[in-house]
Amino acid sequence: MVTGALLVGSAGVWAQGGVPLQSIASLDVPRYLGRWYEVAKFPNRFQKKCLSDTSATYSLLPGGSLRVLNQCRLANGEMDQAVGEARQIGEATSPRLQVRFAPAWLSVLPFVWGDYWVVDLDEVYELVAVSETKREYLWILSRTPQVDANRYAALIGRLAAMGLDVSKLEKTAHQAP
Repeated sequence: MVTGALLVGSAGVWAQGGVPLQSIASLDVPRYLGRWYEVAKFPNRFQKKCLSDTSATYSLLPGGSLRVLNQCRLANGEMDQAVGEARQIGEATSPRLQVRFAPAWLSVLPFVWGDYWVVDLDEVYELVAVSETKREYLWILSRTPQVDANRYAALIGRLAAMGLDVSKLEKTAHQAP
């Protein structure tokens, strides 16, 4: 389940008829830190056992990379967790990251790192879309478990314009606290 959530294979930049997927211009990492609730995602093998309440919490690690804590509720009611690491590719404001959930001693192997590109983010850092170069994975995350329908629809329109197949999105259930 979450063990590999957000871990996606690195791939070529070209997809959708040769048009490369673009990330946002820059990411203010300190503003991005904290808890994000999964609102919707493309179904993937990493999260097959997740039933509801999926979230990701990002915190800064001493070397400048990010700790990633992914959580979700399983069918038996228990919360499953996976801890990973994310690192920026390029400058300090790069919206292109790589994520790994493999053990740290494997981090020297390039294939344990998956692309994590911020492709849409609102100005107040409350609603974000994350994908990768092949457009095989997509996560919509929010600072709250529920998103205003108009804001969600506008985001879906922008993602479709990027060549992402938004018909594959499945919404994530969240139980009341």
